[in-house]
Amino acid sequence: MTETGSDGTLRRRILDAARHLLVAEGYTSLSMRKIARAIGCSPTAIYLYFQNKDALVHTLIDEGFGLLYEELREEAARHDDPVARLEALWRRYVAFGRSNPEYYEIMFMLHPERMERYPPEKYRRARRCLEFSIQALEEGRRLGVFAVEDPRVTASAAWAALHGAVALLLARRVDVRIDPEAFIDTTIRTLLRGVLAPEALPQVAAR
Repeated sequence: MTETGSDGTLRRRILDAARHLLVAEGYTSLSMRKIARAIGCSPTAIYLYFQNKDALVHTLIDEGFGLLYEELREEAARHDDPVARLEALWRRYVAFGRSNPEYYEIMFMLHPERMERYPPEKYRRARRCLEFSIQALEEGRRLGVFAVEDPRVTASAAWAALHGAVALLLARRVDVRIDPEAFIDTTIRTLLRGVLAPEALPQVAAR
């Protein structure tokens, strides 16, 4: 077994191997020994970076949310109009899930009963991803284009619908007769119609 290369490279290889194994075999089957075997190092070397298996999994979750946050931040900065921004954010979220299925499963669909509680500071970082949609809804409400009572609740409800769409697509549970792009487009446009003020509907329908 070899442990050559920089510390950063070995840490990256550990995380990548753990991500693949976690999705392929599940949390219960994941072990430091399996990860070590996959990348050709000793199990002891992994403990230099991660205290235990749960710390490693928590790092993967945090890493995934960090990637999603950066993509959403980049998207939000591109749009001054809150309607266009909200739609773009929702589309970017779906695109992230479809492009990063392993991260997405670990971030949102991994619920092992015996895993240590996710650290509060990491949870707060993950929660930032929703703030972009909340801010767009709040701004649109002030401008009169969104008719929502509580932007945070509305953003959370919309996220639940988008998550459902992504999860179904990744699990290949959508009717094969339905085009995935049409499925996504219809989901997002339905959500938009649900938050738009009546007077703003014609404007969006014309786009």
